[in-house]
Amino acid sequence: MKQKVVLATSNKGKVKEMADALSAFGFDVVAQTDLGIESPEETGLTFIENALLKARYAAKLSGLPAIADDSGLVVQALNGEPGLYSARYAGIDGSNADNENRKKLLLKLANVPKEKRQAKFVSCIVMLQHENDPSPVIAEGECHGFIDLEEKGSNGFGYDSLFFFPPKNCTFAELDIVEKKKISHRANALNVLKERLK
Repeated sequence: MKQKVVLATSNKGKVKEMADALSAFGFDVVAQTDLGIESPEETGLTFIENALLKARYAAKLSGLPAIADDSGLVVQALNGEPGLYSARYAGIDGSNADNENRKKLLLKLANVPKEKRQAKFVSCIVMLQHENDPSPVIAEGECHGFIDLEEKGSNGFGYDSLFFFPPKNCTFAELDIVEKKKISHRANALNVLKERLK
């Protein structure tokens, strides 16, 4: 029988990307939004702290083991921005946030030449058996690339249309979703999680 776990995110893109992989690990995944759970305020100073915060909150309210991911885009030329604030970089919530976040990023990098636009996506995934689990399983993954000069592609979400991935010679948003699932920061973190859960 599959173990039921709550996925601690309200991000539909993340749910789509993670639920399949987690179900292959033998989990019966339910999104926190399906249980009427909102996301807590992310007050951590690192991706790990925020992931733990989200997982503890979802485990507490659902009574289920919880898996949470905190991830973001880290741009070298901007001292690590948008970093922890990737999802709310432009200061707005809702359906237009991704768009505004990308606009702000392009604006901030307007005078930075392509060869100095190194960036990485970082994903930190944690799993807790219950709210007070003292030994969470922690898995991290990264994916390195550049911020392109303009948006390209229509797949994916967030900063995907700006994140140029040299090994594939295209942006994440130009990749097929199945392809992206194999190579993304989240895929790398999920692979680590799989190993740790064995």
